[in-house]
Amino acid sequence: MKRAWGALAAAALLAGCSRTTVAPVPVLSPLDPVTRLIDSAIRARAATGAVLAVSWRGQRFVYGAGKLALDDPTRPDGHTIYDLASLTKVIATTTLALQAVEEGKLDLDQPVMRYLPAFRGSGKDRVTVRHLLTHSSGLRADSPLWRRTPDADSALGFVNAMPLDTIPGARMVYSDMGAIVLGEVLERVLGGRLDRLAEERIFKPLGMRSTGFRPREIARVAATENDTTWRKRIVRGEVHDEKAAWLHGVAGHAGLFGSALDLLSFGEWLLAQVRSTSPVAREFVRRQEVVPGSSRALGWDTPSPGSSAGTLLGPGSYGHTGFTGTSMWTDPGRGLVIVLLTNRVNPTRDNPRIFPFRIAVADAVVRLLAPEMQR
Repeated sequence: MKRAWGALAAAALLAGCSRTTVAPVPVLSPLDPVTRLIDSAIRARAATGAVLAVSWRGQRFVYGAGKLALDDPTRPDGHTIYDLASLTKVIATTTLALQAVEEGKLDLDQPVMRYLPAFRGSGKDRVTVRHLLTHSSGLRADSPLWRRTPDADSALGFVNAMPLDTIPGARMVYSDMGAIVLGEVLERVLGGRLDRLAEERIFKPLGMRSTGFRPREIARVAATENDTTWRKRIVRGEVHDEKAAWLHGVAGHAGLFGSALDLLSFGEWLLAQVRSTSPVAREFVRRQEVVPGSSRALGWDTPSPGSSAGTLLGPGSYGHTGFTGTSMWTDPGRGLVIVLLTNRVNPTRDNPRIFPFRIAVADAVVRLLAPEMQR
């Protein structure tokens, strides 16, 4: 746990991976049953548009369908930029936490207030970094910061002073509040703003040129919701999540934008770490024992009944979803990465059709590529 990367060592390791992921790789033959499934889901309005990207044994498959917005008929592809929503928690925040642990700058079992003195209140001295990563800190799930605070600075103060709802470790409550706090911790221990840290430590070394907070190429961004309550317009090119928007588009829980091909490169890199060189990476994707019955790893989730992982991914698989209609799952045993990006909230978040669609896609990919390994 104490083997130090250092910023240059971390960048060198990531850069070494980027040379393999950016280079041309064989493209899988069209996965016709899966493409038909995606086309059918688009017709059924599970999402306005969708891109599936699969990496398996050194091969890739990418397929886009639908359009970028109800008023933009452009067909999405592997380079289309989506609001990744809570994939921010794992692609950016969790990965930075992993690096900080590797470098000896962050101890998972130390109290959060050791790194963030502003995080204070009754019982908070018992909240550890591990609690934040496993959503077992006792913090509430959510809070409308854009309504309760006058600006971003006061919003962070509000979150840090928020009382606990439960004793740390008593139960798992998926918490944006905890991810916001973790983002603050990482800024302090790594010495920089979250978006810049992620850019320099993750996105640039991996060649993830379409990934980052606050995107500039709006024409490539899939639109999200027609916000009729707060912003009074269709949201495109700015984060859908209101809390992240209130925090100027950069937060530990949401705010990241990226493409399917970029996430495939990230998934291939992390898979290589999990399968070979990094015991810390293996620990981060392992289901934890903090709360009995919880499916959470460190930042990541693991398959459970009814999850977007479907029913066929093997033991040791890990992944995550995002509210806007995004998901990413990796099966280390099969060497399989599945990325599904959609804008299911365009034009409204009141669209639950994505949930069975994600399960069906994951199962269909496994059936086609690794039928001999179905569990």
